[in-house]
Amino acid sequence: DSGDSVSELREWRPVIYRKCTDTLWLLLFFLFWAVLMFITGYAIMAGAAERLVLGYDSFGNICGRKNTPVKGALLSGQDMTNKKYVFFLNSCSLEMQSLKISSVSLCVSSCPQEQLNSLEDLQSFARNNGSCLCIYNLNISSYTRNPKAAELCPTLPVPPSKSFPLFNRCVPRSPECYSKYASVLIRMVNEMDVFHRILSGILAGRNTVIGLSFLALAFSFILVLAFRFIRTLLVHTLIALVVFGLLFVSGVLWWLYYDYRNDPSTELETEKENVKFLLGYAIFSTIATVVLLSLILVLRKRLQFTVQLFRIVGKIIGRIPFLLFQPLWTFLILIVFWAFWVAVLLSLGTAGTAQTTSGGQVEYRSLSGISYMAWYHFVGLIWTSEFILACQQMTIAGAVVTCYFNRNKNSPPPHPVLSSVSVLFCYHLGTAVKGSFLITILRIPRIILLYLYNILKQKESACAKCLFKCCFCWFWCQECCLRYSNQHAYTTTAINGTNFCTSAKDAVFILAKNSAKLASISCFGDFLLFLGKVFVVCFTVFGGLMAFNYHRELQAWVVPLLLVGFFAYVMSHSFLSVFEVTADATFLCFAVDMETNDGSADKPYFVDQELLTFVSQSNKLTEGQNHRRMRPFQDNEDGTELQPM
Repeated sequence: DSGDSVSELREWRPVIYRKCTDTLWLLLFFLFWAVLMFITGYAIMAGAAERLVLGYDSFGNICGRKNTPVKGALLSGQDMTNKKYVFFLNSCSLEMQSLKISSVSLCVSSCPQEQLNSLEDLQSFARNNGSCLCIYNLNISSYTRNPKAAELCPTLPVPPSKSFPLFNRCVPRSPECYSKYASVLIRMVNEMDVFHRILSGILAGRNTVIGLSFLALAFSFILVLAFRFIRTLLVHTLIALVVFGLLFVSGVLWWLYYDYRNDPSTELETEKENVKFLLGYAIFSTIATVVLLSLILVLRKRLQFTVQLFRIVGKIIGRIPFLLFQPLWTFLILIVFWAFWVAVLLSLGTAGTAQTTSGGQVEYRSLSGISYMAWYHFVGLIWTSEFILACQQMTIAGAVVTCYFNRNKNSPPPHPVLSSVSVLFCYHLGTAVKGSFLITILRIPRIILLYLYNILKQKESACAKCLFKCCFCWFWCQECCLRYSNQHAYTTTAINGTNFCTSAKDAVFILAKNSAKLASISCFGDFLLFLGKVFVVCFTVFGGLMAFNYHRELQAWVVPLLLVGFFAYVMSHSFLSVFEVTADATFLCFAVDMETNDGSADKPYFVDQELLTFVSQSNKLTEGQNHRRMRPFQDNEDGTELQPM
């Protein structure tokens, strides 16, 4: 009996170890999110994102909304719903002290369109337009009778002004006042933290970012349907659109860079950052265009082979039709999480305490430790996004594994997607947490290196610059290899039920043993899917270029454009990963099937005949090409004269 107990304990030891490790990783993830929730609550309590775009007056009231009173400020807590513009009482002689404009500012419903020369003109403007340009506690009827009206009202004459589109300021239109006003505003924006300038650009272009995200969603969904019913003509059309998109986006980026660089009105730091980012985008887009065009030219003869591959994948997805809707749920979860993340980031960027001065005015002072919270919040973005995508990959892999290892191909198991989701939440969440954590660990050093490179780029030598780029490239290559390994580890976990490390080791062993059979098959399918992602990103970024180019005023719009490109790639990857994960999982199941079974009556294969024929034909094609490459060398070794083909 004791021997049986020991043997049973040895059999259960891997299961106990897997459950313990998964539980520890889940506990770590929950602790991480507990700290993230604390930061969220702190940001909501201490931040006010509306101040970045809507603007606020000298008494702590945010223009365009209803406010709560600030202790010690008598004129705070007013309803400014109809007063959306910031008006400075001394707009012709502004001064800036510690990133603060010294003049008293008010929230007004409209900016004066004509010059106001006297208190009577101010009173008439207030009665006719409902816009009071004097301190709030001064009645309109007292403009001409109060002896202190000259101190409580704007400096006369009040120049005509117009509302500025981004910061909702009343900007004077007279040349003398405008030059002084613009110089102070330029100094203020240039001395702002880059973090706050980017937040201002994101808030100002939030409607455009949301619209472009839905455009990327539409492109991704169209591509999913196209790959489901793929034909040779469709592949040629996709490649032609990708080539056109790459060339067109590269040309537009270089044109915009030339246009911005030669614009004499480029004075703001945000506009200079736009020029720098445009140059970087143009160079990157040009290099990517050349590389992809070269690969398309080299791999053009494999198109028919790739079409056959996607027909088989489409047949597998046809047995599990709900797999096509899996990316939609992933996309909705990602959108909700990203919206939450951006909202918390904006609140962190405006977190500050309101302090009352001796004159009853309110100043907002930044809190210490906000930068560390922002970095922690950024790590949360990477880890959680990768975790959501890992859950999608495990769900798809689990459904494919369930259908592959089913003897009756004409009668697939009921509800394979729901079954895969339930197995994921009951047994394999720790595996998804660990896989996503490893990718996050490799991505963080890249971000830190990029941050240090931007800080030290004015002081570093050419050798240090080359070292930075080499380290950045090395981390990127490591991340790509790890991402590929994770995907197969998730499939192996779905097959064997082992933990992440054991599954990754088994997957590497199987892939290394069958690399000659599987490498050429997955390579061309992955390349075509990558072209689909490039198609979505190119046309989404082109729409962003056209949309953002019409709003150049004080907007760091190139960074929101980068955000749009990132979202478009993640969306397309989320949708097209159905085919990628299905294909990789199918061929990994095929390799495991070949390893564990021999086709005999006792151990028959699970693979269907069409897939077996396809793998055999692809291997013969690869072996034939290798034989043709080696034949001239063999003939030369035998002393035979080389003949032209």
